[in-house]
Amino acid sequence: MPTDSPLAVPTRFDAGRGRVALLVPGVGYSPARPLLHFAREVLLRHGWTVQELWWQVPANLAELPMDERIAWVEAEVSRAIDAEDGACGLLLGKSLGSLACGLAAERGLPAAWLTPLLTVDRVVGSLRAAEAPTLLVGGTADRLWNGEAAASTGHEVLEIPDADHSLELPDPLASVAVLHQVLTRLNTHLATLPVAP
Repeated sequence: MPTDSPLAVPTRFDAGRGRVALLVPGVGYSPARPLLHFAREVLLRHGWTVQELWWQVPANLAELPMDERIAWVEAEVSRAIDAEDGACGLLLGKSLGSLACGLAAERGLPAAWLTPLLTVDRVVGSLRAAEAPTLLVGGTADRLWNGEAAASTGHEVLEIPDADHSLELPDPLASVAVLHQVLTRLNTHLATLPVAP
């Protein structure tokens, strides 16, 4: 993972295999935050090269109509997928990143969505349309999570009681246990996918 400066943040982690997993952040939840940082390590363990997507979210994104927000996220994710010349074989995204689930469905990409925005009809519809293996993870204290909608997609679901939008609990030690639970389920999910060549 070459960088121009010894202090630069690496964004690509090469597992020496042919397939790439794209790690898609949330609004303020970067790839350096715990869920995505450790998800990257699980992906590497399964032989996936991991490309992290770091973005600068437009200041007015929350004011835009949902269709425009989705279009912005899809454009960012499409650019990253296309840069891989067909090697991208998996999307793993947090929150805002789940607005790209329609793209995953269209391209037949397996996915894992951490705290997807299940209050957005297009997200739920895209998840229902997705045929590739997909994992949905959310917490019951997250106002953007909808357990019934998650179950209606037909995909694998992990729902954490009382967890918030960061999949955390008031007790930090309990939050670490939640992180372990999420990573264990991700590990199992990845094990069901075809092995990278």
